[in-house]
Amino acid sequence: MNVKILKVRLSDQYIYTDQRALDRFLQQNNVIRFESAFVKDEEAYWSVILYYEDTKMTVNESKNQKYSADTDEELNPDEIKILESLKLWRSEKAKNQNLPVYFIATNNELLSIAKYKPAKKEELCGIKGFGKHKIEHYGEEIIGILEEV
Repeated sequence: MNVKILKVRLSDQYIYTDQRALDRFLQQNNVIRFESAFVKDEEAYWSVILYYEDTKMTVNESKNQKYSADTDEELNPDEIKILESLKLWRSEKAKNQNLPVYFIATNNELLSIAKYKPAKKEELCGIKGFGKHKIEHYGEEIIGILEEV
């Protein structure tokens, strides 16, 4: 059994994005049980703890259900920080490997990571454009960046 903790902020700026993240997670996993609590801090939000098992998808299903961020959708401040950190990492990685930056990851792939916020490198396979090669070579570093930001 796995555990995922999500925050659903109630402000107009975040609620849509947070709900979409929760919806995506629920579609891709088998939730066994959940707990929630209302937190009234500087900003009010629901803290949701999900106990789940990974659902097994066939190769065709996983290809059809990969996430790609909508480039027209605005980023919240957290997502902007994540995206900037990922772009900096990508530039350094490309320079060290003498590759164009888009070989490491495209702008849309980085945007999708910033929106999707995977917690484990295995969750990167849910991002359109991330296959076995990118996950093996860059997965740990990307998750490390997400944990730091």
